[in-house]
Amino acid sequence: MDVDRSATWPDRDGGRAAAGRTTPPDATADAVQTGPSPAEARTDVDAERLGRLLGDSGLTWFVDRLRQRMARGRPLTGSVTLSDPDESQRRAAERLLGRAPRSGGSLSVRLATVDEILRRSGVSPDGLAAAVIALTGPVILHAETRNREEQAWEEAYAPLVNLDAELARWAERIRRDGLVRRLARTPEAAAPLVEAAVRALRALPASPPTSRATFAARNLSGAHALDEGTPLATLVLSGIRCLTGFPDGSGAQWRREAWASAGLLKDDLSSTVLTLNLRGTPALDWMADAGEPAVLTLRSLTRLAPVASVAAAGTVHICENPAVLSAAADALGPECPPMVCLQGQPSAAALTLLRDLSMRGARLLYHGDFDWGGVRIAAALARSVPWLPWRYTAADYRTAVTEAAEAPDLMGPPAATPWDPALAVALAERGVRVEEEMVLDDLLTDLGSGPH
Repeated sequence: MDVDRSATWPDRDGGRAAAGRTTPPDATADAVQTGPSPAEARTDVDAERLGRLLGDSGLTWFVDRLRQRMARGRPLTGSVTLSDPDESQRRAAERLLGRAPRSGGSLSVRLATVDEILRRSGVSPDGLAAAVIALTGPVILHAETRNREEQAWEEAYAPLVNLDAELARWAERIRRDGLVRRLARTPEAAAPLVEAAVRALRALPASPPTSRATFAARNLSGAHALDEGTPLATLVLSGIRCLTGFPDGSGAQWRREAWASAGLLKDDLSSTVLTLNLRGTPALDWMADAGEPAVLTLRSLTRLAPVASVAAAGTVHICENPAVLSAAADALGPECPPMVCLQGQPSAAALTLLRDLSMRGARLLYHGDFDWGGVRIAAALARSVPWLPWRYTAADYRTAVTEAAEAPDLMGPPAATPWDPALAVALAERGVRVEEEMVLDDLLTDLGSGPH
């Protein structure tokens, strides 16, 4: 309903205007003279009379609508409508406009009319916008709020520039995909979160590997800073995956292995590595004499060094799957050259062992599955220790495909093969995977004939 077409307005003493006086032509126009900017308030507003005029609880909806328009930078023109007013809201509109609203479901108030009432009465010489500011406080434009908020987010992201180049892509990605915004919600909360994540990532990978709690106590706010489920743990784990190339996955076991790829462990017993014919302790010597596989824990590798050794300038063969190491133990026993099995992504224990062997002169040869997952494992290992391919080149793959009776299709996204770029090309061209077990006879022949 329209409530303002013949409205009168209060005079300076709060009374009604003369009965025959009507709204001047300019007051019925849609445009309202906005006066000062939304952020400014005039001091010549008659606050007491303004409170009586617009401060009624029945007009709260009206004033709120005006503030919303002002905050969006929109002019106070046209009308505002309340679809289902109650009796108090109708009475308040009647007192404001000097007449009873017409019957009907909705309540509509023309802004030019109210603006003219405020100016002519002297309650707010600068009109409706100044009255709203005087009554409710300064209005901050949404655009200004957004600009300030974006500036605050930029300041929160600032520590990311301190990351090494290898994490630059991750830094750009978390800004783009909104991970930090989802975790922190506000730039005020994001600033310490990003700073702590950068501090943690700059200290990784941990060498020697250590428990997550110990690392957090040394580098962050306390031992529980990287507990599962915390925003900081989520953000740091995201960075670790970029740092170490750890593949996508889910679940508790996957998270433990992802943390371990950067040397952060749940404990020093759950991380293990499978070996064959390494020596260095009475237990390992006994197992090597028997030609039996041995499982080493990270605890034993970090507390009893040197826990494993090979002959000076000796060779260690590395495989991906336990079936290869088991078959070597069956076929060659104590005559098999030293072996290490990764059993998938290299564990902290495996990385600790292989780094130690490499530093002491061992020559590391690696073979894995010919598939995208296998080459990712190989690439992840290469970022930690140097190795040479053991029947793990494009030529070896093409030969294996030719000899394989049936080979399943490759699955998943492609990956690079830095040790032999032609291998990635060959995998994409042929499109089939060749598991280690399919070339087991060739691998055992190599192991039985000495270093390669």
